[in-house]
Amino acid sequence: MKFFLISFMILFSLRGVFAQEKQVFNLEECIDYAALNAVTMQNAILDQEIAVAKVKETIGIGLPQITGSVGLQHSPTLARFFGTYQPGSPFGVDAATASQLGIQPGDVFAAKNFFQLQSAGDAKLSVQQLIFNGSYLVGLQASNAYKDLSVRQANQTKEEIVLNVSKAYYNLLIMREQEKLIQSNIDRVDTLLFNTQALVENGFAEKIDADRLKVTLNNLKTEQLNLANMEKLSVRLLMLQMNYPFDRPFQVSGELADVMVEAFDLPEQGDWSYNVRPDYQVFEANRKLQQLNIKNKYAEGLPTIAAFATLGRSTQSPDFNGLFQANSSFTEVEDQIGVDGWYDYSSVGLSLNWSIFTGLQRNFQIQQEKLELQKLENGFVALEKQIELEIQQSGIDQDNALKQLSVQTENKDLAEEIYNIAKIKYEEGVGSNLEVIEANTSFKEAQTNYYSALYNAIIAQLELKKALGTLLN
Repeated sequence: MKFFLISFMILFSLRGVFAQEKQVFNLEECIDYAALNAVTMQNAILDQEIAVAKVKETIGIGLPQITGSVGLQHSPTLARFFGTYQPGSPFGVDAATASQLGIQPGDVFAAKNFFQLQSAGDAKLSVQQLIFNGSYLVGLQASNAYKDLSVRQANQTKEEIVLNVSKAYYNLLIMREQEKLIQSNIDRVDTLLFNTQALVENGFAEKIDADRLKVTLNNLKTEQLNLANMEKLSVRLLMLQMNYPFDRPFQVSGELADVMVEAFDLPEQGDWSYNVRPDYQVFEANRKLQQLNIKNKYAEGLPTIAAFATLGRSTQSPDFNGLFQANSSFTEVEDQIGVDGWYDYSSVGLSLNWSIFTGLQRNFQIQQEKLELQKLENGFVALEKQIELEIQQSGIDQDNALKQLSVQTENKDLAEEIYNIAKIKYEEGVGSNLEVIEANTSFKEAQTNYYSALYNAIIAQLELKKALGTLLN
């Protein structure tokens, strides 16, 4: 058993090492990594945890509330006891003192407080249990609705991550294809330059022909350097979208040849619902919260009932030190009179609080919340129209992008054919060097336009999927 546990721990630790050494990512792995590590997604997950804690916090309001307190107080000068002198009164001024001071019946006098000593102590434990509170019941519903809102917001955040990571990933693939393109152009021109220089040396071509090719080759190498720098930036952009550490090795797998770009039709009316979109779902969650706000305002007009109980001990002493002395000398007379001790006290009861009239404040608060709900309903109308426009616009963009891709594919094939013909003519001595350079430039431009059209078609389809709410699928 011990050997099994050790082996399991080793395998588990190696699994973590292998996970850390992951360096090559395809699109799906890039998205999965970003869904766990992107800052926006981490915050969205934290928001969900906050919502769960909020639910538990709200539940805690309905559980018993227990508080304890201990207080010690010393009053060097006690407040006086004020009263009206009446002969024979058991408190205040005795008859001899009154006669000596000239106090007559009915006179007001100030005497020491016979019911309080200078030092006092009190320790108590209080328990309160909520029995009925309408706002609490609505709060439980609202806390769960808030949790649902955080989940929907997380889905919306994930959708943005999928879109941004996909764009950065395909942009990087385009950069790589363009680098391959520029390298193949360099190889072609370099070979052509080598052959032209041989022709110049043998007197079959002019030096200006070789110079033109040299200029073209230098420009291509400069462009290749720029593309290499742009590819590094594209890699950094993708790593940034994924929140991947910049100091760790990172590579991307996949080829544009593996990407299928095919048109798909827009759904018919009735075959699609607005609430498949994450942003619409967030709007629905906010509407539910606003409806609960109105319900809570009504609930605030209901009475609140709670039970309470208090158990404590108290004492008084002429001096502060007496509060801490043992009760060895205290006595009680029939549980009514005692000296020098801490004495128990307790109370239990029910409380009912009811805001019967609040100056119509609650009515106007409800009116405000209803108006806020009406604003949200208006927002639904605007959002639905915006979604319809996004779908139509994305559909048009997809059609245009696919048409451009078809045209640029044809142009690329034609430009390659023209270049090959121009090259053959030049090698056979019936064409000019300038014609080959122009054909090569047109071929390179057609290839560049093709990859740009391919990228635009991919992005157009991503945007269409986002508009239809299917991007997360």
